[in-house]
Formats: sequence, C-alpha cells, structure tokens
Amino acid sequence: MGNKITLAVEKREIYGKKVAKLRKEALVPGVMYGASIEPTNIQAPLNMVEKVVKEAGLHSPVHITLGKKKNIAMIKDVDVDPVKGSVRHVAFHAVKQNEAVIAEVPIKLVGEGESAAEKAGLVVLQALEHVEIKALPMDLPESLEADITGLVSPGDRVLVGDITIPKGVELVDNDDGREGTDDDEQSIKDLVVANVYEPGALAAANEAAGGDAEDESEVDSENGSDTPQDTQDSENRPGGKGQDEPKQSNVDAK
Repeated sequence: MGNKITLAVEKREIYGKKVAKLRKEALVPGVMYGASIEPTNIQAPLNMVEKVVKEAGLHSPVHITLGKKKNIAMIKDVDVDPVKGSVRHVAFHAVKQNEAVIAEVPIKLVGEGESAAEKAGLVVLQALEHVEIKALPMDLPESLEADITGLVSPGDRVLVGDITIPKGVELVDNDDGREGTDDDEQSIKDLVVANVYEPGALAAANEAAGGDAEDESEVDSENGSDTPQDTQDSENRPGGKGQDEPKQSNVDAK
C-alpha cells in the first residue's frame, strides 16, 4: 500500500438535472453506498475528487470523511466529461476494514530494456495489463510487478504465475470463457502477461490486422455515439448515472 488516500465530502441536497449547478461551482456530485450504510448522495470539490481518482483508481481504498463519520470505500464508477475530460460523477462503495474485497489492479513490467531479448533487437509486448485480486482493503497493492529481464528468444513469455503475489493477496479467476481446465487457480496463472516477438513478424501481423479494421463511422454507430446523456431517473438511483447496485455476490465478498 502507498500513502493513505483521504477525501472530505458533504451531503448533497441537489439532484437530477440541477446538479449542473454544482459542476459550475467546481463541485462533483456523487454517491456512497454499501457495507451496511444507507445510500448517501454526496459532493466534493472537483480538484480533490480528481486527485483521489488519479491516486486510487479502482484498486486502492479511500478514507472518506462525511461530517463526523468516517468510512473506507473503493471507487466503483467514475463518469468523465468526454469533451472537458473532467470528472462529472463518482460512486463509492463503502467496505469494512476486516472483510476482503475484490479489486482490479494494474500489472507493471519490471526491467524494460534490460532483457536479452530487447538487447538483441526483439520486441517485448505486454498482453495483460490488469488482473483481479482479493485482499483486505488495507492490504491491496497499488500494482503487481512482472519481471521481464529473463526473456531471451521469440516466443518466450511471462505468465501471471510468474508474478510474486504479496502476502494476504489472492488471484481471482473469472474464467473469461476459458475452457479445458478444472483448476481455476491454474487457469489464471497460465494467462500470458508479456510475449517476445520478431520485429518483422510483428509488423506483418499488424499489417494483416489493419486490413480487417472496421470503418470508423460504423464503429461509432455500433457504440451508440448518439445515445442520450444522463437522465434524472439514472441520477437518482444509487450509484448515479448508469450505476447499478453491485451484484449480491460482490456485496457478500466485500
């Protein structure tokens, strides 16, 4: 764990489309729920919220102060303005300090540029950037490190199983459609984190993939680029815009 991440919030009395007024005042509307607390609409200064979002991501606990009450929470959802890039809404899921939670943490490659493969002119590409883990809130690491210094030849790879997992932390397997194994722990450990490629073979593969790319307008259409923005109904439900209550299985785990 890094430094303790804190955020002071206030109870929010403005809802629906009226929250636009808060945003003009550099305040971010949000909600906090979970861990046996009533869903509470909150607000906090934009600069403080954006700092916390940057530091905590979706994998580090945030110590939230609301009046005289203090809670430990994980950021569950962040709505960002597609034009300005500023945070428009944030949802926090309160957790208990003595109960394990599931979080997605980034995987960082260690030793980039130092492997025999790279020194020989080969290319090392990261294939997996995040993995889900389970731990007590205060034991959640900011990231997991994958050492690539031992990579030598084309086809060499680093697996999730090669990563040293901190004490008190467990890997979580969601299957992701994988078949052919009855051992969930083994299947997650077999996921490839980084591969070694010949530059020529990689360039040829990229060129072949580029020929199959969809027209940009078609992609926008399929992704619903004209979908209406937030409504008052979506703002009023726990989690704000588009944020549903967590699945019961996740609530029990957290």
